[in-house]
Amino acid sequence: MTALGDPPNTATTTPRQAQHAQHTPHAPHGPHAQLAVLHGEHVKEHPPHGDLGFDLPSPAKVNATRVIAFAAIAAVLVAAAFLLAWLPKRHAQRELAEATKNNDTATLRVQVVAPKVKSSDRSMALPGSVQPLEETVVYPRSSGYVGKWHADMGDKVEAGAVLVEIDTPEIDQQLDQARAQLVQSQAALVQATANRDFSVTTLERYKKLTPQGVASQQELDQKQSQSLVDEANVKVAQAAIEAQKANVRRLVQMKSWGRVTAPFAGTVNGRMIERGALVSPTTPLYKISNVDPVRVFVQVPQDVAPSVRTDVPAQVTVREFAGRTFEGKVARAAGSLDPASRTMNTEIRVPNPKGELLGGMYAQVALTLPSPHRVFEVPATAVMNDAKGMRIAVVGPDSKLKLVPVVVERDTGPTIELATGITEGDRVVKLGSAELADGTRVEVVP
Repeated sequence: MTALGDPPNTATTTPRQAQHAQHTPHAPHGPHAQLAVLHGEHVKEHPPHGDLGFDLPSPAKVNATRVIAFAAIAAVLVAAAFLLAWLPKRHAQRELAEATKNNDTATLRVQVVAPKVKSSDRSMALPGSVQPLEETVVYPRSSGYVGKWHADMGDKVEAGAVLVEIDTPEIDQQLDQARAQLVQSQAALVQATANRDFSVTTLERYKKLTPQGVASQQELDQKQSQSLVDEANVKVAQAAIEAQKANVRRLVQMKSWGRVTAPFAGTVNGRMIERGALVSPTTPLYKISNVDPVRVFVQVPQDVAPSVRTDVPAQVTVREFAGRTFEGKVARAAGSLDPASRTMNTEIRVPNPKGELLGGMYAQVALTLPSPHRVFEVPATAVMNDAKGMRIAVVGPDSKLKLVPVVVERDTGPTIELATGITEGDRVVKLGSAELADGTRVEVVP
């Protein structure tokens, strides 16, 4: 123990104490510090800046042998992972290359079929339009007033039946005048005939008197000329009579046109006049049509247009008579194609005794026409469609493939009918695929 205020004994201080003393804050000095110690007060001072207030452990040393061992283990793992991933791929590539080489050298095996010759007849359904056999608008030939009409819309009329009576007062007056002029011309003919007969008699008398010297030669010539004039007047009068007769006949005919008749037997589709109406040769009176038989017009496409012949049977159906077929025949064809649609207008004649088919109806016409070329049927799987068009593979006599372009006539789904490209004796590959190429040697299997 040391007395209060004595300096510490440095000789007896241990290293731990020295270290502790080094890190322990210095005790206060001076009279105030001593007074605080005497009174038992503890004086706390703040540690210097940067001091944590406790001792840190010394840093660990890195072992170089351990680091090298860890690096070697990591390298071995990476190499093992690389080998496990690369070796299977390499093996697969070698197997693929060997298989490809074997395929290149191996002969392709295919199945073949023989094309079937189909019937040249082609059935088709075409839209058509029903039209009357005859249809016209009736006009009057003379002017006048409608006195009475005898037929109305929907009536059935026979050929020559009176449709309307037209009053023609002007024509009646002209007819009376013409008949009077005819009588006048006939009277003029009588007068001219009498004058001619008198001139002939006088001429004969002068011919006898002139040689005797009673009459001069000049008087004889004068009488002869007068006889010729009178003969000409008779002919003029006769011509005038004929002209007046022709005029009377014309007016009588015009008056008869006041009774307008039906030009043919049919149905009145419309009446455009009323009683008392003033009509002229440009005024429509009636519209009449004959629908027994009817004409059905269809547009036949170009590929079968050359096969259209008269009397070819046709079946006509309309939706108003569901399940019923009207039998008809081809009556005539246009003989040329429409430049816009490349079709030929064809007429089908269908009997219609009951008038069930009306003009203007829409109809479906079923026709069976022979095709102008042969058609072959092959499976749909044999046809290949790529950038080069429709083609099929044909096996030649030398067992090599030949890709032939074809033209499809009809696609029925399971089979396809071809118009050109193959013949009856060709061997067609049943299953076409992209691996088929021109010149490839193949083996035909059953």
